[in-house]
Amino acid sequence: MNPAALLILAAALLIQPARAQSTLTWTPDNGNGTFTNPLFYDEFSDPDIIRVNEWFYLTGTTMHAMPGLPVMRSKDLVNWEFLSYAAERLDFGPAYRLEDGKNIYGQGIWAPSLRYRNGVFYIFTNVNGRATQIYSAINPRGPWVHWEMKRSLHDVSVLFDDDGKAYAVWGHQDMHIAQLTDDLLDIVPSTEKVLFAKTDGMGEGAHFYKIGGKYYILSANYAGGFRMPAARADSVYGPYEVNQAISKDEGFGLVRGYRLNNKQYPFEVSPPNPASRDATAMHQGGIVLTAAGEWWGFSMMDYNSVGRLLSLAPITWKDGWPYFGLPGNLGRNPRTWVKPRTAERQPVQVPFTRNDDFSEPTLKPLWQWNHVPVEERWSLSERPGFLRLRSMPAASFWDARNSLTQRAIGPMSTPTVALDVAGLLNNDVAGLALLNLPYAALGVERKESRLSLALFDQARNQTTRIPLTATRIWLRAECDFLTEKARFSYSLDGEQFQPIGEEFTMIFQLTTFQGVRYALFNYNTGQQNGGAADFDSITIDQPHPRGLMRPIPYDKQVQLRAAVGRAATQPLNFTVRDLGLGRVALQAGENYLSIGPDGSASQQAARPGIAQSFQWMETPTGELLLMSLQTNFYLRIHPQTGALIADSPGPIPDGSDGVRFTWTAAN
Repeated sequence: MNPAALLILAAALLIQPARAQSTLTWTPDNGNGTFTNPLFYDEFSDPDIIRVNEWFYLTGTTMHAMPGLPVMRSKDLVNWEFLSYAAERLDFGPAYRLEDGKNIYGQGIWAPSLRYRNGVFYIFTNVNGRATQIYSAINPRGPWVHWEMKRSLHDVSVLFDDDGKAYAVWGHQDMHIAQLTDDLLDIVPSTEKVLFAKTDGMGEGAHFYKIGGKYYILSANYAGGFRMPAARADSVYGPYEVNQAISKDEGFGLVRGYRLNNKQYPFEVSPPNPASRDATAMHQGGIVLTAAGEWWGFSMMDYNSVGRLLSLAPITWKDGWPYFGLPGNLGRNPRTWVKPRTAERQPVQVPFTRNDDFSEPTLKPLWQWNHVPVEERWSLSERPGFLRLRSMPAASFWDARNSLTQRAIGPMSTPTVALDVAGLLNNDVAGLALLNLPYAALGVERKESRLSLALFDQARNQTTRIPLTATRIWLRAECDFLTEKARFSYSLDGEQFQPIGEEFTMIFQLTTFQGVRYALFNYNTGQQNGGAADFDSITIDQPHPRGLMRPIPYDKQVQLRAAVGRAATQPLNFTVRDLGLGRVALQAGENYLSIGPDGSASQQAARPGIAQSFQWMETPTGELLLMSLQTNFYLRIHPQTGALIADSPGPIPDGSDGVRFTWTAAN
């Protein structure tokens, strides 16, 4: 039997029935008055949020993806509506178009500053090798006007002061400040000043505010581990005093995942490192005041290969500093907490619809092109109900023009693409890819007028091929962003799927400076334009689209076990009582588990109050966390003493602190 036939036989033996596909998508709103971080379980880095009247507005980094600078709005900071992209295209030469062997992976648009003054919205943003870009609009839905400053201001943040003057803060560690000219195109001569010594502890990614007559600069610092320092002064030019950390070590217990150490084959990859306590910690972000008088913080964290994700935190002011987190546990914020107060309850809403049958006349706003697209080589109208991509020359998927992408979404998701390849010409390759470095791409390839299924595994520098006769095919990638493993499969009928190739490891890396992206592609390995690939649909299955992987077992008896330590053999038996807002009391007979002001635990025959209240939440990987409302610290079984105590500021990645519980419902 020849090798190709053996591959087909092996695949047939591993044939998989298609499981039920979920059309739900991640929402942070738990529907019970609480939310769970992240706000979006897909890449949203370098966030900036402002409030204008009753609405909050948000934008963030988009790098080389086009269009860029998404603008969203919300009334409760949890449920967001997409409005527009401020930057439809960014084209400063061949590299932006993937021409002449050049690219802008990991470059493009980054670290925007969103501001509002006198009825006009402004976005100031960085572009590599260019001066600072400005976008402005009267209506945040657009149109947006674009112009370029005369200076490049790294990680700039702009403040429109009460006296009408505009100031900019920018730079890394030392940070600079200057007054901007009235047209915002330059700095006023002789107004530039260095604010900090490089040893003062301020990083980059500034967010500049005036609050209660004082000036505040929030920043992100990665030296010595990710954290958020802040500075404040009575005068815009200082002197500023520095608080080294208003947020520190908050990664919800997520383990530092795979990291890429070089940029080409053979790839050097560092394995997950549970001992690293701050590699995923929240950093770049800022604060915002609600109409109800509540302060909230927003920041991103490196969530491994799914990308840098946006989270929301209650702010506690202490000694004039805005700390992320709750009283008594400053600098650490709960993964699940009560939503911001609003005048009216807001409906659950997500900014993007992820599934697409390409029946609309325009692309849905979740789609972004990899670099600047060639408009005449794609269409939604040539074959109604299909996305048609016409191939152009490229050596590999990495160089392929007109690859259409959307951000991968966690914690687990499975894109499935229906594709018609009858229009492929020789040397065309079309299909579904995981855009990353290294990447993996499953496509249909036409060589010498014959079709084959081809899985390109850049990490292993190998290609798996299977002969193919059908011209309609379904391609699938099952992605688990908690284990960072992906597996490809295909189907000839859309129901039975056969795996192909080996399991693929997804890696966080700073070459693209983005998380994994799902990509639809068609390129030609010859030196000419080729044929057409017709994409019929894409569906994104998400088995865990809510803040809890398992619902709270209200009024059920459960056994709790500490996930580590000797206490793992000592189950705790309770009945879970509903206190509202995702909070529970744990009842044992006539008594309730109670927490004292010092965190000590006891059982008391008392009507449930604050001492008996716990916020039920999970780590990203699904272990149970119980945060005492008495202390705002987490319940744990002390690994050394075996004592039950609520004294943990939050889970650490290696799980050695006894704060993670597993639970089973009693029969």
